[in-house]
Amino acid sequence: MRVFEQKRIVLGVTGSIAAYKSVTLASSLTKAGALVDVVLTDAAAKLVAPITFSSVTGRKAYIDEDLWKVDDHVLHIELGEKNDALLIAPATANTIAKMAQGMADNLLVLTALASRTSPLIAPAMDGGMYSHPATQNNLDLLNKRGVEILGPAAGHLASGLSGIGRMLEPDQLLGHLRCWLGRNGILKGKKVLITAGGTQEPIDPVRVISNRSSGKQGFAIAQAALDQGAEVILITAPVALSLPIRARVIPVKTASEMAEAVFSESDDADILIMTAAVADYKPTREADKKIKKDQGGLDAIQLERTVDILKEVANSRAKKKVGPPVVIGFAAETENLLENAKSKLENKNLDLIAANDVSRQDRGIGSDKNQVTLIWKDGQTRELPVMDKSDVSDELILEAAKLLV
Repeated sequence: MRVFEQKRIVLGVTGSIAAYKSVTLASSLTKAGALVDVVLTDAAAKLVAPITFSSVTGRKAYIDEDLWKVDDHVLHIELGEKNDALLIAPATANTIAKMAQGMADNLLVLTALASRTSPLIAPAMDGGMYSHPATQNNLDLLNKRGVEILGPAAGHLASGLSGIGRMLEPDQLLGHLRCWLGRNGILKGKKVLITAGGTQEPIDPVRVISNRSSGKQGFAIAQAALDQGAEVILITAPVALSLPIRARVIPVKTASEMAEAVFSESDDADILIMTAAVADYKPTREADKKIKKDQGGLDAIQLERTVDILKEVANSRAKKKVGPPVVIGFAAETENLLENAKSKLENKNLDLIAANDVSRQDRGIGSDKNQVTLIWKDGQTRELPVMDKSDVSDELILEAAKLLV
């Protein structure tokens, strides 16, 4: 999460029972490299002690009493002017009302008034309070001033009722915040199309031909593009991963469905990155009922080639002069890595290919780590060390952005 490194984040915490979740958020931000200054209202401090936040951030957590200490010179100005982001999570109806009216009667709202960055708020309250016209009017007013409203979500509330009013979960807030921090990145205004996961080609209603792709690398690349301000469209086969916040996700299953989505979205895309493991073959026909073992129907499944998505994109670029200016592919190989990758690069008219050896159990398919060699169409190569897939993604996105220049 390079986007958080050495960023100063002011985390405001108000008097909602959801305040306990903000400890997890503060911890996650700190682990990602952020410098987190927590500011609690009096009500929040009665729910979660300031020392709890200090323990996970390694920094002082501020309360209203700190506003009057002589050793903290104009504290709210210090916090307001020197932050990279100000997030209030949870934000109660009371604090939202104070912010809407420009009140300045505690350290948190003073800091919000003094902040050089526009605040983000994550409302948390009972459903009736959230839907009340006064709260809605206050939120509308804040939104018009540029305050970003995150959530709330629907679900079980502290009152025992169900409705809209739950604070977003910490990982969701983390995703929103990293997109906000990267909003002016090198890919601002660019559309990046990414495919991920392994397609599934049905044999019958219960069986498919598929592969072991986890989708982790593709999802990490989508997040890296979001971190750089891109508009991200993620076309993904079924995977067991959390969706990147603010990516537009198009779920598909088969190679033909993925091809249709890619062709539909690629004409106005700036970058296409194909990380999906697309099946090369599919059954010539799908049985409408489960094939029983004793019927022998599984002994000889007739196969046919699936559509070659990258080849079709290459043809469109060459003949019709349409398609993304930058197309990047992956070559997952078990032998002759560079030779096979270079052949794919040339045959499919790619601008860049990432070659990775998937015969290793400690990296590649299913692992959180990967090792790739980047190969450009001009023959230049660059071998990356074994890295977390998130770090591989950051490197790949930076190289993709350079190709747009």
